[in-house]
Amino acid sequence: MGKVTISAIKADVGGYVGHSAVHPDMLAEAESRVREGIGSGLLIDGKVGACGDDVNLVLTHELGVDAEPVHRFAWDTFAACTRVAERLHLYGAGQDILADAFSGNIRGAGPGVAELEIEERPSEPFVVFAADKTEPGAWNLPLYKIFCDPFNTAGLVIDPKMHGGFALEVHDLFESKSAIFECPEELYDLLVYIGTPSRFVIKHVFRKSDREEPIAATSTSRLSLIAGRYVGKDDPIMIVRSQSGLPAIGEILEPFAFPHLVAGWMRGSHHGPLMPCAVAESHPSRFDGPPRVVGMGFQLADGKLVGPRDLLGDIAFDRARQIALEITDYMRRMGPFEPERLPMEEMEYTTMPQVAEKLAGRWQPLEPIPSALPAGAARSAVE
Repeated sequence: MGKVTISAIKADVGGYVGHSAVHPDMLAEAESRVREGIGSGLLIDGKVGACGDDVNLVLTHELGVDAEPVHRFAWDTFAACTRVAERLHLYGAGQDILADAFSGNIRGAGPGVAELEIEERPSEPFVVFAADKTEPGAWNLPLYKIFCDPFNTAGLVIDPKMHGGFALEVHDLFESKSAIFECPEELYDLLVYIGTPSRFVIKHVFRKSDREEPIAATSTSRLSLIAGRYVGKDDPIMIVRSQSGLPAIGEILEPFAFPHLVAGWMRGSHHGPLMPCAVAESHPSRFDGPPRVVGMGFQLADGKLVGPRDLLGDIAFDRARQIALEITDYMRRMGPFEPERLPMEEMEYTTMPQVAEKLAGRWQPLEPIPSALPAGAARSAVE
């Protein structure tokens, strides 16, 4: 077998109830479509999952990244799930299908996509992370800790195959630009950007010695930037390969023991803790949250998917869940005040401008404040 492509593709095409979960009939429709894709030879294998109100597809094939037939398959699958949602009158049916028709690539059309084309190793473990009620920048801190922080990843210190570090590709979502930072040498330069996760997001991670071998990939679509208005949060997905010169499974999971604050939550307008949870518990409720993340572990076997194992549902993350709930209590007491609510520049992509527009006429210019100092005195004092 040649190279294998892992495609993790997600979309919110109807919530049950509200924005909380995916209806079983939608999952059954997606699973039926995946079986057809395997039977036709398009796919080697495929699994259907969910996190919150998002349908997640994990597909393997030999057609490479951005393959039109695979992206069309995902588009058609989400369209079929949308029809189920419409039949059941589910909320937000077809929410992430922003284009009127498929145009050759699903990127930029609404659904989130993360893909890796790899040479399968003798043992190829990887994790697909899916999050609900947050944005692509939510992966920045975990990826930094996994690939750059020796306090998180012991292999950066003691594994000779990892000791040299990794290269991280960052995308500027506002200006559609990218840059690669080699770490640890350019660690401080990297942090200049990824600390602003609403704009700069880590898209890929590579071995420094081989930019042709991808280690991790994330979805980076921001629906509001595509549609020009608020149409729901982006609910990102991510693939991270593991072991044999790469971070161990435990090192990849460790960052999620800290429920860091992410943007999203209720109406995509608030900060909340990213709570690790089991797939069966990934149904946001309180204030449409708090934001959830699940980790699905797989092994590849000649391109076929062995798994998933529900990795973040383990009792080892019970404390993280408790901390997340305490953070939730704290943040919710701030109500519509920042930093619980997002800063005003982020609110421009929510429904807030529609409210502000109605009140625009109330604002009147202030009268200039007369100076008590003689003309030029203030300038002289400064000089």
